[in-house]
Amino acid sequence: MELLRLYDFLPSGNGYKIRLLLTQLGMPFERVEVNILKGETRTPEFLSKNPNGKIPVLEIEPGKYLAESNAILVYLSEGTEFLPYDRFLRSQVLQWLFFEQYSYQPFIAPSRFWISILGKPEEYSDALKQKREPVYAALNLMEKHLTYHTFFVGERYTIADIALFAYTHVADEGGFDLTQFPAIQAWIERVKAQSRYISIKDIHKDMEF
Repeated sequence: MELLRLYDFLPSGNGYKIRLLLTQLGMPFERVEVNILKGETRTPEFLSKNPNGKIPVLEIEPGKYLAESNAILVYLSEGTEFLPYDRFLRSQVLQWLFFEQYSYQPFIAPSRFWISILGKPEEYSDALKQKREPVYAALNLMEKHLTYHTFFVGERYTIADIALFAYTHVADEGGFDLTQFPAIQAWIERVKAQSRYISIKDIHKDMEF
């Protein structure tokens, strides 16, 4: 089997999703840093891998690439405990993945990027204000769900949790206060307690595969 190669930007929540799952699956991979701040996703070489010019990109085998973080999560989790076999539960996982990419990530990720990665909250103050309401609406929905559930689907840890955890656990870096969301805070701790957990700042755990 070819060694998986992950094209990634370390601070990215979307890239972190893939590193976390790969590590928890115990799958060896080579990580290639692609600095989006230096325009490295806009080079002809990178665009030949993902014409959309975004990370993460997973090279499954030489010349075979898969983009979009949640699509990569589904691909990697096929046949594992991270993606239910049951048709309805599986569709619920997809439901949360779609929610994350449409109703949540487009608002929380830019806020974190402008504040904590670019360090320019004043320059983006107007845009940041526009992101607040959608993020808190999503957080309120997640809080209501987690008030009655241990994890997002089937009372077990799945890629739905990984997808939503990536940006939620660093929400403060985007200027969002989680103290009003006790169920989310408890869920964050449950995710961190999972086997082979790594933080967003880690490439992967040192382990024998």
